[in-house]
Amino acid sequence: MSISKLFDLSDQTAIVTGSGKGIGEGIARLLSLAGANVVVSSRTLEDIQKVSSDINSVGGSSIPFVCDVTDDTQVDALAKCAIQNFGKIDIWINNVGGSSGRTPLKELSREDWDQTIALTLTSVFIGCQVAAQNMTSGSIVNISSRSSWGAVPNNSHYGAAKAGVNVLTASLAHELGPEIRCNAVASGAVPTEIFFEVIKLKPEDLPTYAKETGIPLQRLGTPQDIAGTVLFLCSEASAWMTGEIITVSGGR
Repeated sequence: MSISKLFDLSDQTAIVTGSGKGIGEGIARLLSLAGANVVVSSRTLEDIQKVSSDINSVGGSSIPFVCDVTDDTQVDALAKCAIQNFGKIDIWINNVGGSSGRTPLKELSREDWDQTIALTLTSVFIGCQVAAQNMTSGSIVNISSRSSWGAVPNNSHYGAAKAGVNVLTASLAHELGPEIRCNAVASGAVPTEIFFEVIKLKPEDLPTYAKETGIPLQRLGTPQDIAGTVLFLCSEASAWMTGEIITVSGGR
């Protein structure tokens, strides 16, 4: 098989949640470049319309679909939209997640805990379940975090949710194989809007932050860094991989 064929996603259909901006947008754009039809989805219509329009303007095939991934009914409608427009689903990327912010455990409210678990873990459960019900073969990729193991002081609710994503991923690899593969990418720090909100940094602070946190590659990540690994996990290049959690974090 040629290198180009190894990563070719032509005639495949991908759903990417949270793809109106940030990491999800990077994933949607790269999967389209690899040949996939892409359903771009988030809660903000304006964002996904722009991403979808950009993809189509360079010869790709994409449609936008507004969806709150914490709502079972909306996620089910997302799957139906993909099938109605493209005939099937081959790839499902569960990218949505987030934290209510850095808060010590003694001060963390039940509301913030529940909100983070719903957005970061329950949404992945819903996405995986709906994907499994509507896919006959293909690849599910969950976006996890480097924070999913070890200590995450003052952000334990987010770390716990992402740890749950890892276990869910490994478990579903056994349940859904061999037809459907299920893997995850544990992302390091990527300066998206959510990152700046949680970490409370400005763009000019990033070089110092990368140095202080001891990242061997001495920079923070980009959406493209994560998207490249997602493409690998969706392609024939990773055909004998399932249940894996791949860390992409600049070495830290």
